[in-house]
Amino acid sequence: MVETPQSNSTFLYPTFFLLTGIPGLGGAQTWLTMVFGPMYLLALLGNGALLAVIQIDSTLHQPMFLLLATLAATDLGLATSIAPGLLAVLWFGPQPVPYTACLVQMFFVHALTAVESGVLLAMACDRAVAVGRPLHYSILVTKARVGYAALALVLKAVAIVVPFPLLVAQFEHFHAKTIHHAYCAHMAVVELVVGNTQVNNLYGLALSLAVSGVDILGISGSYGLIAHTVLRLPTREARAKAFGTCSSHICVILAFYVPGLFSYLTHRFGHHTVPKPVHILFSNIYLLLPPALNPLIYGARTKQIRDRLLETFAFKKSQF
Repeated sequence: MVETPQSNSTFLYPTFFLLTGIPGLGGAQTWLTMVFGPMYLLALLGNGALLAVIQIDSTLHQPMFLLLATLAATDLGLATSIAPGLLAVLWFGPQPVPYTACLVQMFFVHALTAVESGVLLAMACDRAVAVGRPLHYSILVTKARVGYAALALVLKAVAIVVPFPLLVAQFEHFHAKTIHHAYCAHMAVVELVVGNTQVNNLYGLALSLAVSGVDILGISGSYGLIAHTVLRLPTREARAKAFGTCSSHICVILAFYVPGLFSYLTHRFGHHTVPKPVHILFSNIYLLLPPALNPLIYGARTKQIRDRLLETFAFKKSQF
């Protein structure tokens, strides 16, 4: 971006930004609360229930379910980092957000997205070991290693995302205080900066390619190994059972990466073909749909969790 000369309309370190939601929809934004509100409620109740069940039932204190608990905790954080502000903007109209709070939200949204992508990669590796080396699974995949992996994912996300708010904070002047978005997305804030933002743009592009690209390659490689192992099994029943252990994870991957890929491509390459309101709408769906769907997918398709939830509800019902 070419450096823009300062003018009387620029702002020196604005005390707040104004989030407008999805531009072009006007009063129709209110109706979107009927979509995003239930999605957030599902994310809270579903992921909360998953975490509670895994915590209470000692038989679920296994690596696969600990990874699932990590995913549920990440989903709770991701949904909560965006949904309350989003619903306020959609229901009450444009909302002010303090400058510092905007940078904090930017950090958490992008960091938790990076953590979620990493957790999906870890879960793919877990399934690859479970299918490819079942006799050595308990030795290769332990609770301690899952804990170290989760810690490494968090530290990696913090290290690579911290430059986002720091790169924005180095600019002193902004064209305007109004962010035409529903949350403080990195590029939405960068568009307001007065100055050369080439470093911001390049770092954002490099980070997207490095994080999502590497994780998608890792997930693809893991499922390539799974497919290679499964197709060598002698019976159709054995192959179906082996693939069945991965079906929930495949659904979660699709729920996370398909909307994310569409959002990324429309932002980078679809400025002239995809209207901005559509891009912003999909960017919000990308952040809220996986947290809402993941507990439903795992709750319905994972026998141990489904049975434990049914037992819990049956017990509570019998008390009345």
